[in-house]
Amino acid sequence: MAAMSGTVRVLVVDDDALVRAGLSLMLDGADGIVVVGEADDGDAVPAALDAHPADVVLMDIRMPRVNGITATRRVRARPSAPEVIVLTTFDSDENVLHALRAGASGFLLKDSLPARIAEAVRAVAAGEPILSPGITRRLMERAATEAGAHERARAALAELSAREHEVAVAIGQGRTNAEIAAHLHLSIATVKAHITRVLTKLGVGNRTQVALLVHDAGLC
Repeated sequence: MAAMSGTVRVLVVDDDALVRAGLSLMLDGADGIVVVGEADDGDAVPAALDAHPADVVLMDIRMPRVNGITATRRVRARPSAPEVIVLTTFDSDENVLHALRAGASGFLLKDSLPARIAEAVRAVAAGEPILSPGITRRLMERAATEAGAHERARAALAELSAREHEVAVAIGQGRTNAEIAAHLHLSIATVKAHITRVLTKLGVGNRTQVALLVHDAGLC
């Protein structure tokens, strides 16, 4: 949830001091964003968040003591959990899918343009996942090949009402709240209420995990 002032508070987590410094310097200069803290490994994230509450965590995947997947899972289990964007050097990183399943709201390549990173931070703070279409397609295909994923996803989605199912599929298609509202002829407030119920019934923490289930089920 974005800060009440409208400023998005960011915690930068990376074991490379130069990367941390670069991200912090770049984001602190972006409109509506402030970097409130840094951490050099996943095991330092809880203390950093206790000292500096954040709305979004930029999380490196590969760190020596506690990796970004485990750290993301721990972050998302916190009360009033911040959103997480995982950072990776290569779009083929096999750990990205696991990070998304751990509750990350999206991922970025470390060489993304500064404006893209700032845009992603603002979007995720507003509840919109950031997923590169080309890379995400490959991740979804890999997710669908996991043993039993198709059956488990189908069973989970069967617990939704007809309208909730439509909303879930629309999330899987990458539609924003406004696009879902227009597509299903609903108000944005009603869409948000449906999304809250979908998250609760599916037992997931964010829209990205809903999208993964929808793709696992073969509905997109």
